[in-house]
Amino acid sequence: MISKEFKIVFMGTPDFAVHILAKLVNESCNIVGVITAPDKPAGRGQLIQKSAVKQFAEAHQLNTLQPTNLKDENFIAELQALHADLFVVVAFRMLPEVVWSMPPKGTINLHASLLPNYRGAAPINWAIINGEKETGVTTFFIEKEIDTGKVIERKAIAIGENETVGELHDRLMELGAEVSYSTVLKIANNEATAIDQLQLTHEGIKNAPKIFKNDCEIDWKESMEKTHDFIRGLSPYPAAWCKLTNTLKGEVKSFKLFDPLKTNTPVTGNQLVRNSDGILFPCNDFYICIRELQLEGKRKMTFKEFLAGNPCEEWEIC
Repeated sequence: MISKEFKIVFMGTPDFAVHILAKLVNESCNIVGVITAPDKPAGRGQLIQKSAVKQFAEAHQLNTLQPTNLKDENFIAELQALHADLFVVVAFRMLPEVVWSMPPKGTINLHASLLPNYRGAAPINWAIINGEKETGVTTFFIEKEIDTGKVIERKAIAIGENETVGELHDRLMELGAEVSYSTVLKIANNEATAIDQLQLTHEGIKNAPKIFKNDCEIDWKESMEKTHDFIRGLSPYPAAWCKLTNTLKGEVKSFKLFDPLKTNTPVTGNQLVRNSDGILFPCNDFYICIRELQLEGKRKMTFKEFLAGNPCEEWEIC
């Protein structure tokens, strides 16, 4: 149990953060403030959208602040007035030192990797893209350099052979909630110990930079193994893509590819091939089987829906 006298400020924005906040609320933690992103227009209609964390906070009548400038004097004063013992940060902006150094018990962050590996904005994607067999979550104290603070807890899980980043995201969200609460409990009871990250690795550190659209283009000269990891590491978002030529119409179209399976079928040419499990795309060595795809300007389709009006023999990789 955590004493009601122990005050927590939570900072986060997306659904991933909501799950951790919900765990703290369900465990009757004293959340004296929730800091999240300002409302902003979104979608075709540009309607004002509240962050997932704000929606949860409002539903549970939690005190919510939405600063545009984390160094603003008024915001700093409001934060200080909460007299929090600990700040918990999950999927939020980089904090200035005046904020993260404020609470007497420090500011902790949950990161979706086994630090020090995969520091950065896209740790779940890069772990799969790089063919890792396991990943996990880490709680650590925030310091000046991003994702470099002393580690409090780490917990690992295996990555499934065909697991996509969307599926792994959801499992890490569950694991992150448990580890975050465990960490808060230890800090509140003065039982937490912190370890320098450099003590946790004897190899080169792998990073996880933000992923942009150009980074998502598939290179068909790579092996089927690497292509399999690449596609599932970007599925469903931001999505791996490629260009295909319709040889009948002489058109080049852009496609997003999802839900890949490995095969042991050697490549015989540049054309797509149909089989019972999906559409076979030629890599450098073997075909990769794709079960879902999305033609530019169209909705996502199963391979059967696509092939109903698009025979494989009409399409080849560029």
